[in-house]
Amino acid sequence: MSSKPSSPSRRDFLRQSLVAVPAVSLLGTSAIAQTQSGSAAAPAAMSAGNYAPRYFTAPEWAFLQAAVDRLIPSNDDGPGAVEAGVPEFLDRQMEAAYGHGGLWYMQGPFVPESPPTLGYQLRYTPREFYRKGIAAIDDWCRKQHQKTFAELPADQRDAILHQLEKGEIHLDDVPTAAFFTQLLTNTKEGYFADPMYGGNKQMAAWKMIGFPGARADFADWIEQPGKVYPYGPVSIEGAKS
Repeated sequence: MSSKPSSPSRRDFLRQSLVAVPAVSLLGTSAIAQTQSGSAAAPAAMSAGNYAPRYFTAPEWAFLQAAVDRLIPSNDDGPGAVEAGVPEFLDRQMEAAYGHGGLWYMQGPFVPESPPTLGYQLRYTPREFYRKGIAAIDDWCRKQHQKTFAELPADQRDAILHQLEKGEIHLDDVPTAAFFTQLLTNTKEGYFADPMYGGNKQMAAWKMIGFPGARADFADWIEQPGKVYPYGPVSIEGAKS
């Protein structure tokens, strides 16, 4: 199945994203598996416009929106991360087991400069890592550009994100490449996860790539590569596009 997006940049993004995010994660990612009590995360608000962050402060919220807007910008193929509700997804996860590190091994020893093949080796829970990383990046931006990250124009935000990805910006106690990887991974998860977790509003990301969602049976279409799935996706809660 394929919806064959027309934008080369969006095609590249989707190709890379779907390799990194298994199909099961489109329904429920590792980041959204459980709350601290083991139950599903709270249902999402219907509109991102009326969502008030529970964990992130106003400056952190501004950073997240400015950052994910550049990681997945909107174009003719589909909505960007902000329109899809990714910031809401991220905020909800900070109050769930994922944000508290409840699903991870969080005992030492901690090895900040360990190779990526060893996985996450930092002492911070995800919510601590976001708080510390955002503050450090905003401080760096003020020193270099006299503005916070969110106050910078899009081209400068792009350049800074590229520097973070390559580890070219030094921040005390925050490995920048690891922070970028965490932010990008969680942004992809929020963009493609089931809408009940806050992102992928109206299942727009699923419709864009032709993913059927939680439909009980679409086996007849598996053997028809290249054909657009015609019926639209269904969410875990039963909503239809």
